[in-house]
Amino acid sequence: MNVQYDQEVDALYLRFSDQVPDGVIEMAEGVNLDTTAEGKITGIEILQASKKLNVDTILSYVLELDQGFFKKKVA
Repeated sequence: MNVQYDQEVDALYLRFSDQVPDGVIEMAEGVNLDTTAEGKITGIEILQASKKLNVDTILSYVLELDQGFFKKKVA
């Protein structure tokens, strides 16, 4: 997943696929799903994003790792 935020226009885009979308479904005012002809969701666009969600939370992330992974020895 790729997350892009354009602060100048206050738009957030979540990209789920490299596929080129064929259409758009408006879910709510300023919230659009990009879809393929087969109905797969390729991305979500949120306009006026800072008014709809905490943009700082979306742009930060926590990486959880399996701690056992680092203890394994490689032959």
